[in-house]
Amino acid sequence: MADVTREIERKYEAVAGIRLPDLTGVAGTAASVPRGVVELDAVYYDTEDFRLAAGSVTLRRRTGGDDEGWHVKFPVVPGVRDEIRAPLSDTLPDALAGLIRSRVRGRPVVPVVRLLSSREVHHLADAGGRLLAELSVDTVLAERLTVDGAGATAGWTEIEVELADDGDPAFLDAVEERFAGAGVHASAFASKVGRALAGTAPGKQTGSGTRAGGEPGTAGEQVLAHVRRQAEAIVTLDPAVRRDLPDAVHRMRVATRRLRSAFKTYRKVLDRAVTDQLGAELKWLASELGTGRDHEVLEARLSGRVDGVEPTLLLGPVRGRLERWGAAERADARRRILAALDSERYLALLDSLDALLAGPPLLPAAGEDAATLARAVLKDHHRLAARVHHALDLPPGHDRDLAMHEARKAAKRTRYAAEAARPALGKPAKRLGKRVKAVQSLLGDHQDGVVARDTLRSMAVHAHGAGESAFTWGLLYGREEAAAARLEDELPRVWARASGARLRAALKS
Repeated sequence: MADVTREIERKYEAVAGIRLPDLTGVAGTAASVPRGVVELDAVYYDTEDFRLAAGSVTLRRRTGGDDEGWHVKFPVVPGVRDEIRAPLSDTLPDALAGLIRSRVRGRPVVPVVRLLSSREVHHLADAGGRLLAELSVDTVLAERLTVDGAGATAGWTEIEVELADDGDPAFLDAVEERFAGAGVHASAFASKVGRALAGTAPGKQTGSGTRAGGEPGTAGEQVLAHVRRQAEAIVTLDPAVRRDLPDAVHRMRVATRRLRSAFKTYRKVLDRAVTDQLGAELKWLASELGTGRDHEVLEARLSGRVDGVEPTLLLGPVRGRLERWGAAERADARRRILAALDSERYLALLDSLDALLAGPPLLPAAGEDAATLARAVLKDHHRLAARVHHALDLPPGHDRDLAMHEARKAAKRTRYAAEAARPALGKPAKRLGKRVKAVQSLLGDHQDGVVARDTLRSMAVHAHGAGESAFTWGLLYGREEAAAARLEDELPRVWARASGARLRAALKS
């Protein structure tokens, strides 16, 4: 079983002639307690083309210290990483192999660099002896293990300050301020392995590997930048989905939908002969992810509705039936999602996205300016307008429910189109996206109610069949109907804000 810790730390250069300042009195620090020296031996792994390093992911097998074993680290925000650990073994544990699968895609991970570190540890504690942070001075020797540059070495000394569990990140700010006053400055590298690879590479390249460059200019560059962001989001969120982190499934599903929407909206920029097949595969992935996300939304909605029922109107084992249904649906959705992520079809999709970005199928319109993007966004907006008006022209009932669901999909596509074009079109695209999002949210709430009514009816049937009262389920069904009617009455007002002529004209200018 893998263990997870959140690592919040900062790294600093240890420069000859500059001493560490006394940290007593910094943000409640009463003492710096020496904890001795630990010898660490870590071998870092990656693919031959450094796919993990490209995603700022590190994989190592370390001996020595109190946390020896296999570790994989994923960036969260600068200075914060999630570290997943597995016990020491000769081969990479399956639990960790799955977490890097979206990056390595079946390619073997091989040793790329070995780090020998002599770590002098100090505990920064408050007056009560509570640990605030661990300060380490690491003397590091790195040896390149890859064929190119094998045997090359690099050495350095660095300082790490790692926040204690449940510590306040402001503590690190105070330490950094004290360090700066003493001439101790932040490291240019986010990780030891990054520094080791740079320092031992052929030609001894240095730097963090960050690529400079301004915003792209042509329509094709804008669309490709958007596609690249969404493709990277899928790969980055894969481990979070596997770990069942909150909102991970939703965010990954949104990335697939944004990609598919971009291929449809900007079909005059990217050749449909290539993107249509990719769009079909993205639709499949979104559907597999949707089993979990849709249930998550529905369960939260029904639980909230039950919580809002007066105790005297809760007849029968309503909560128990809802909890059993929720648990069964969650387990089934989880199995389905993991099966999709472990499939060859999914890996083939990721490879196809890489291939598209490496050799984009650009059409002549790709060389045009932002006006091309504006026209595409407005075309989606016109489609949305037609669907909203069609839904409003229908009487309440099944046909209107279907029409509002189609309008919701059109709203989502228009919003995604505006978001993709925002770097080029600026505030008008932002404003349009925001107002269309309000339409999408209303229509989404309406559709969630439609699905909830179907589920409540099914719950009532099963409750009746089991000899239980179906009264509460019927009550909830009626409340969902009333909520849907209010949303339908509200739609014209919300749509009016997203359909104004001035809003569309601003996009063209």
